[in-house]
Amino acid sequence: MRKFFVVILSVILIAGCVAPRAGEPSHPAQAFGQVLGYLVASPVLILVGLLEGISTAPYYIEGDLHAMNAEMEAADTDVTLDRTYQYAYNRRLDTVPKSGNTGKVFRHLGEATPYFQNVLKGYGVADYDRYIITAVRTADREGYTLYGLVYRPTRQIRVRDDSGRVRTLGPRNRRYYRPYEIDADGAPLDSVIDWAGVPRTTIRTQKGQAILMTLGANAVLINRRSDDYWAAERRWIDGYHKEIATERKTYLDQRMGKST
Repeated sequence: MRKFFVVILSVILIAGCVAPRAGEPSHPAQAFGQVLGYLVASPVLILVGLLEGISTAPYYIEGDLHAMNAEMEAADTDVTLDRTYQYAYNRRLDTVPKSGNTGKVFRHLGEATPYFQNVLKGYGVADYDRYIITAVRTADREGYTLYGLVYRPTRQIRVRDDSGRVRTLGPRNRRYYRPYEIDADGAPLDSVIDWAGVPRTTIRTQKGQAILMTLGANAVLINRRSDDYWAAERRWIDGYHKEIATERKTYLDQRMGKST
């Protein structure tokens, strides 16, 4: 981990000062992917993305996986796309096409979480099976999903549903893959490592899913915490999903080198 933080010191000093190249637009792009023209060209900007977590996934979605992996290796990061493909799909990246597709796309979070836990296990996380990928889907019809990466201390949980009824849930229950701030008795339950309110298209492909798992694994390895999640979730459920996505994108445009 020391190598990551040595380079991060440089990132913190210069990330806010990265200017667009000549000929690039000076206003935030309408589409997340338009930033990629210079994002993947710099190991420093790769590290900025890793530092900011899974909400940066849309910035990488149109990029070349092999080029991004090379920049991660050049930046000497603790995570790479190559290692994620090995741990999740048992494939080396140099055997994977540019599309990133090897025929293993998870369709729901009950499938996604075991893939992610295998990635964490490969990276040496001792309690890898306590990390869950969750989602709040109240804005799915509008094209946005609120994803959360949480640490859950127990595999079986007792929680209250929306009507107040106590339910016992395990990994085979779809409701298990929602984040829970407290259990049925009011005790704290999930600790949020990272979160992102992003367009649903971001992780529809295996490429997007591999990017999300790589960013998520890094969030775990650097001991990231996102205490602001629960307030954001309440706003999201209340219908402010576009506002949350826009606020986060405006911040990230600045961090990733875009000028407002």
